[in-house]
This record gives sequence, C-alpha cells and structure tokens, in this order.
Amino acid sequence: MLHLVRPKPTTVPPPSSLSLMLLFLSVLHPRPSGARIRAGAARAARWRRRQWLRLRGLLRGLRGQPGTGSWRRRGRMALCGQAAAAASLPSELIVHIFSFLPAPDRLRASASCSHWRECLFYPALWPQLRICLRVSPVEQPRLEFLMRKCGWFVRELRVEFAAENYLNGGGGPGHGASADPGTGGEEVEALQLSTRWLEVLRTYLELVLCVLVSIRNNRNLQKFSLFGDISVLQQQGNLSNTYLSKVDPDGKKIKQIQQLFEEILSNSRQLKWLSCGFTLEIVTPTSLSSLSNSIANTMEHLSLLDNNIPGNSTLITAVELERFVNLHSLALDFCDFTAEMARVLTDSNHVPLQRLSLLVHNVSVMHKSLDNMPNDEHWKALSRKSTSLRVYIMAFDTKSEDMLKILKPSIPLERIHFDSYITCVSGAIVDLISRQYDKFLTHFILMNDVIDTSGFPDLSDNRNEDPLVLLAWRCTKLSLLAIHGYTVWAHNLIAIARLRGSDLKVLEVTEESIDFDQGELADQDVDPVHNLIEQVSLGLGQPWHAVMDIEALSVFTEPNRHFYREMQSFSEDI
Repeated sequence: MLHLVRPKPTTVPPPSSLSLMLLFLSVLHPRPSGARIRAGAARAARWRRRQWLRLRGLLRGLRGQPGTGSWRRRGRMALCGQAAAAASLPSELIVHIFSFLPAPDRLRASASCSHWRECLFYPALWPQLRICLRVSPVEQPRLEFLMRKCGWFVRELRVEFAAENYLNGGGGPGHGASADPGTGGEEVEALQLSTRWLEVLRTYLELVLCVLVSIRNNRNLQKFSLFGDISVLQQQGNLSNTYLSKVDPDGKKIKQIQQLFEEILSNSRQLKWLSCGFTLEIVTPTSLSSLSNSIANTMEHLSLLDNNIPGNSTLITAVELERFVNLHSLALDFCDFTAEMARVLTDSNHVPLQRLSLLVHNVSVMHKSLDNMPNDEHWKALSRKSTSLRVYIMAFDTKSEDMLKILKPSIPLERIHFDSYITCVSGAIVDLISRQYDKFLTHFILMNDVIDTSGFPDLSDNRNEDPLVLLAWRCTKLSLLAIHGYTVWAHNLIAIARLRGSDLKVLEVTEESIDFDQGELADQDVDPVHNLIEQVSLGLGQPWHAVMDIEALSVFTEPNRHFYREMQSFSEDI
C-alpha cells in the first residue's frame, strides 16, 4: 500500500503554487461510495470537477504569496520513501492539467522538464492550429518545429503568409542603404528592390514546402486554409511573377508544391473545408481531381482565389462542381463563376448554397470574358433554391462599365468592397447599389489609392443628393461603412450618422477624406472639427473619431488579407 511521507514541519518553508499542486494531485482521494456503487458517468464527472475546483481554490489562495528559491530547490514529495518530482507524474495527468490552461500558460508550463515538454504536443491539446507568419528566414526554424510536432495530427490548420513592407525599405537585405539622387540612385534602388524580392519569394517557397510536407499524411485533417499573398500591386503590374522565374527557373519547386498539394487532397479522409487564397500557382486546374468522390460529396466549403492563373484557365469547372453536392459556402474568382455553375448549384441533388464570395479583379476581367457570367434569371433561381443565400463581392480596380454588367438586380448582395488603384468608383454605381440591394446590404467599403493632384473624387458632383447619404437612408441593415480616398462632406457624414444611428456599428472615415463647406469654416464661434465629432458621436450613440493614420487601417494597407479573412468569417457565419 502507498504511504505519503510528509517533510518535517520544522524544516519546510512556505509551499509554492507548483509544489502544492503536485502534492494535491499525488494524494489518493477516495471517491464517494455512491460513485463506486452506481459507477455513473455523470457523478464521476462531477467528482472530478469538484476536485479541480478545490485545487484551483488552493492555487488562487496562494497567488501573490512569495515563494523562496530554497523551497523550489529542496521541496519534494516523498512517495513510498522515494522523491517524486514533477517529471514522475503520469503523462495522462499532465495532459489533463494542460487541458485547463490557455495556450500561453501551457507553453510556459512545458518548460518545467523534458517530460512535460513531450506532453505539450499531445494531439487532444491541439485540435486547431492557426499560424500567421512573416515571410522571413527567421520564421523558418520556428515553423519547422511546430509543423513537425503538430502537422501529422492537427484537425484544423490555418496558415497565413505575408511579406513585410519590402518596397518601402521595411525589411530585407540592403535596408537602410541610401542612394544618390538621379539615374544612378534609381538603378541602385531597383537593384535593392530586386534583391529583397528574390529573398522574399525564395523564403516563401521554403515555408510553403514545410507546411505541405508536414501534413501530407495527415488523414485527420478536416479544415485546411492557406493564404499566401506576397504580391505587391503597383502601376507597373504584379511584381511576384516577375521574380518567381528567377528564384525557380526550371519550375521544380513549384511542381513539387503542386504535387504535394494534390497528395494531401488524395490522402484526405475527413476534409470538410478547403480554402486557398492568392497562393502563387499552388492550386492548378487539375488539383481538385485528386479528391476522391466520397470527400468531394461531403465537402462543405470550397475557396479557390488566385488571380495569377494565366490566360483563360480556371481552377474549377462546372463539371467538377457537380461532385460537390454538399457545399454550404463557395468563394471563387467572379470570371470563373459561370452561368453553368449557377445552374449546377440549383440542381435538386445539391444542398442550398448559403454563402457565395466573389472576387472581381481587373486582371481577370482583362484576360477572361464576362459573357459567361450568370444573368438575372440565374440569380433568381439561386435565390429560390436558397432563401438564405448571401453574396460578398470584392472589386479590385474594376471599371464602372464592367460593374454595371456584374451587378444584377437579383443578387442577394450583403457585402461589397471596392479597392481602387487606377480607376475610381462612380456615384452612379453607389446609387445603383443603394437602390438594388437595400434589403440585404450590411457592409459597404470604399477605398481609393489613386494619386490625383486635383484631390479626391466627389461622388456628389452634379447630384441633388449625396449617394452615400442615400445609401445610409435606403439600406436599413447597414452596419459597417468605411471610406478613404473619396470626398465626404462633413454635413453629409453627420446625416449618415443620424440616419443609421446605433445600428451603424462601424463608421471609419479617414481624416484626409473629410471636407467642410466654406460656411462652416467661416463661422468663428464654432470649431468645425469639434462640432463634427460631437454631432457624429451623438448620432451614432457612441464616441467617434475620424481615422487619423491610414496605415493603421488594415482594409487599406492589406486589402487581399482583409478580404480573405472577411470571406472566412462570412462563410462560417451560417
């Protein structure tokens, strides 16, 4: 029989939290007689809960009580006459303790000893793994360690890669170097830019390989999400593809990545959620054929967003979509979503689609045709099939004439996001949206980064009413409005706040986008800025301030990442 030998009272200093926890867990507490007789699962669970609450109470009582270093060195529990340190606890007990701790505390506790560190990566403790990494060589050993430990069993894996601001000198080789003005300085700057981007893409490929290799044999994977946007869109075009051929001239690494991705799909046995966004040719038009029919038939979410696919190639066809009969949410390039796909989704053997996210990119529109897109009758059929269908559209630099073709009246549009670098959104488009989608629209984002010395475009030019005010008046479900790069008059901003009131949860307008009438500026008795803040705050029923630093607005600085994350939450909100 086991006997507990206690240290002599005269030699034991005040116990620490860790030693008391180990002492408590080592004592064999008898179960209540009723539990032994009935052996009821519910009573046993209540007994374990009471034991844990007793332990937590003891630990809370000792919180803040200083422990001496001598006790940590000398304090031991004697079990059967032998010292029982923390490392001698059973693995099952350590894992049970870890299950009550948040991830940061779990990591700190694992530093106690190698045995505890081994228990840290017990599969039950890490059903989900969400990783957000900078594309930097510093991150590679950390990612390799984490994926080596968890990649073979994790059930939900979400990985996001993002390059630092290399173009502005925010990182990479040569950071901080100065160049002489003139032609020579421009050549040095171009060389530094080339060197930085070559390093970014080389590291990016290694990190993606690390992730895919670690999960290639994971048959428990249920959700896999990969975001890898490191492209920088400038007036001269997409830079990533320019340097990709230099990093991988024979295409061996890209082919290896594509093969690994197809291997993951073919080995999957429980995959329900597959999401790939802006991942530089990782997904090919033949990738989905690697999925077995049984997995394709049970897939609930599919997201394939990649504007780097050359020519008229598409990542999924209507014939391939016929296998995905259980889709609840779908995200595609708008040019890939054809009328035939809309017909497939309305078939009786398909479950009703709940969420549809579409990316309208000027690059895709230039290389692909809008002739095959769904017409208004197709959208009506989709809405009849699923009355709860909602659509999210993100438009990158799309011309107004193209948007007039895309925005069919019967689209159940809930969210729309305009992001412009070259072309601006017209007031007619905003007015059309407010009239056609007044029953559904909840999110409206208007971003403009066009360099124009004449100032920001004014949507209310030559109009009796401002289109943004009409949007707030007509769209009674509007809960988010974000604007940058378009002139917003102060009195119109006050009107928007009063019209929507507390239902408008988010109102983000940059300070440089707000303008004042001459009459407001001429009034010496009232500070126009202070009056604007006060009136908007009163209208919204909460404190409000204009966005002073545009770089702090992620929807502006990282539009691809913002859309991808919003698409994920939009698809999950069913």
